[in-house]
Amino acid sequence: MKFGVIGDIHGFWDERDTAFFNASDYDMLLFVGDFARVVNSLPVARQLAALTKPAWAIPGNHDGVGLWQLLAEVKNRPLAARLGARGMHKRVRQLDEALGGVRLGGYTLAELDRDLGLLVARPHAMGPDRFYYRHYLKSAFGVTDFQASADKLCALVDAAPENLIVLAHNGPGGLGDTPGTPFGCDFDPEHGDFGDPDLRSAIDHAHATGRHVRAVLAGHMHHRSKHTGAWRDTWAQDAATLYLNAARVPRIEDDGARRHHIALTVDADTVQAETVFVDNAGHEVSRCPLGRA
Repeated sequence: MKFGVIGDIHGFWDERDTAFFNASDYDMLLFVGDFARVVNSLPVARQLAALTKPAWAIPGNHDGVGLWQLLAEVKNRPLAARLGARGMHKRVRQLDEALGGVRLGGYTLAELDRDLGLLVARPHAMGPDRFYYRHYLKSAFGVTDFQASADKLCALVDAAPENLIVLAHNGPGGLGDTPGTPFGCDFDPEHGDFGDPDLRSAIDHAHATGRHVRAVLAGHMHHRSKHTGAWRDTWAQDAATLYLNAARVPRIEDDGARRHHIALTVDADTVQAETVFVDNAGHEVSRCPLGRA
């Protein structure tokens, strides 16, 4: 299968993107979340509803949330975060409805082919220093901490086919603790590895139970640091798993002359990824191999 993987959109999407992907040869599109520039994801979601390709998305930490709720989570204000969570069910439902045929997942297992499954991980993930959006996640999914989330993901793994693709917002822990690694923290060196421990537990559980995690797709940690301007590694590999960070922000550069996404090809023997840039007319500007497993 051939997948188009689109990283953190943050408002950077228009009808030319829709036209390109509708005319592409991808079998499926996968969105790693953060549609909103800040918190309102609905304008982008309504544009994505015009896609005709099968597609899955996971909500990011900017999706389905209110501004004060997001600030409360970032600043670790528990009471304000609890109050903000009261409207989150409605906002997530509105996002789901606005996406039309793009399926919004979270703790979801879907069959893509006879022996290939898609595991959509914990939605609204924001980092391992705290269990963000805890009140909503408890109400919607019955999880209150990383351990409960790991248990829920591992149960999905147990029901999965032999081969898996994982769609997440933030990536898993274990891929490096420096700012230049795919999910290393670039805004506070003390945080180090900023990948999610529950997602790492699920991946390790999949390996231990004989499943093949072919690729893990995520974003959240932007390719270029807003603090230092440095670029991070956008992929990593261990055993037979390819890890991709798709969060090129902004994904539309140079007045639209370069529009970023990742092409992922999964067949019986190999997984291969390439960075693709497309111009305003829908023509490829460049294509560069990322990794092969």
